Amino acid sequence: MSLIADHTKGGALSPTFKLAAKARELTSKGVEILDLSIGDPECETPQNVKEAAYRAIKENKTKYTATDGITELKEAIYEKYRHRIGEGRFSVDNIIVSSGAKYILHSCFWATLNKGDEVILPAPYWVSYGPLITLNGGVPINIDCEEQNDFKFTIEALEKVVTKKSKWLLINSPNNPTGAQYSKAELKEIAAFVKKHDNLHVLSDDIYEEFSYENESLSMIDVVPELWDKLFIINGVSKTYAMTGWRIGYGIGNKELVNAMKVMQSQTLSGPCSVSQYAALEALTGDQSSVKNYRQLLQKRRDLSYEFFKKTEGFSCTKPPGAFYVFPNCSAFINSVTPHGQLIKDDTDFCDYLLEEENIFVVPGSAFGGENYFRLSYAVSDDVLQKALNGIKRAVAKLKLR
Repeated sequence: MSLIADHTKGGALSPTFKLAAKARELTSKGVEILDLSIGDPECETPQNVKEAAYRAIKENKTKYTATDGITELKEAIYEKYRHRIGEGRFSVDNIIVSSGAKYILHSCFWATLNKGDEVILPAPYWVSYGPLITLNGGVPINIDCEEQNDFKFTIEALEKVVTKKSKWLLINSPNNPTGAQYSKAELKEIAAFVKKHDNLHVLSDDIYEEFSYENESLSMIDVVPELWDKLFIINGVSKTYAMTGWRIGYGIGNKELVNAMKVMQSQTLSGPCSVSQYAALEALTGDQSSVKNYRQLLQKRRDLSYEFFKKTEGFSCTKPPGAFYVFPNCSAFINSVTPHGQLIKDDTDFCDYLLEEENIFVVPGSAFGGENYFRLSYAVSDDVLQKALNGIKRAVAKLKLR
């Protein structure tokens, strides 16, 4: 009899583990790695946020907090959404604070998925969605979002996959890894579809909502607030305020679901980090100029990255309207041969080649359900980004096409 439980078979190490291990090995040898692999803003956490954490420590606010978060932080989240959801529709009791948005996802799936329940998952998708669904007994049902449709799904595609077992439709807009963003009209159309299916709900992952460059960033709740009863919102402070390591995320939904998630959290986390919660409180209620400034800086880096792939022969790339990634198509280089005589069989080989040849660490698109692409994060310094783009240009010029 195996020691390891059957349900763990739904999880796997990240597909980038091998590349990450190689990057660490090179770093240990003194090689400078140009790491554009993760969505971790290179800027510092705002000073006022750090000072709020320091004050919390000095004031001995370092004890256990309520399982679902301190009241002040929940009230700040309530104020952020009060006019968006609508007066009288919800209260702080509809909010749960946790140790990062990923844990909110996990406990939401734990609380709602029975074995065999389906989650409709537009692909390309964030790497952790599928494993979190499977580990909690659900079944991810992928919808392919094509490059020619700006990596967005259609109602026709939804019609083909929805069943009586479909419990969630997961929408991540702006999207990781593509930067795709749904318009007001598209969200209304999706909402109308969801209303027609009693068993279907929308899980809206809005973690990149502050990083929208041309158009207003709209969540489903902004466009169709009357869908509130069939909606669960996920957000956090990690990306917006460069607080990835502080681990504070939150969820907003109906009380029955939130209460079930509290049970999960009380028996696992106990509650989020107290000091991080006070820092998050300042992030949401304090000076917001750092958000605007960083968004403007990222837009310049987005434009630089997009123009590079648009002009560099062999690549195609959509212009991402949000988030801080580009998702170039590298299919022209599949089946090419490296200067060392190695065949590039897929996008993982292509990314491996960039790491070996130019010390550039990017993520294969297949990790996100998008074969023949790769994800590059431009939430890095201008210097690192420019070096990486120059290195990619040199690397592909050396490939022998077959």
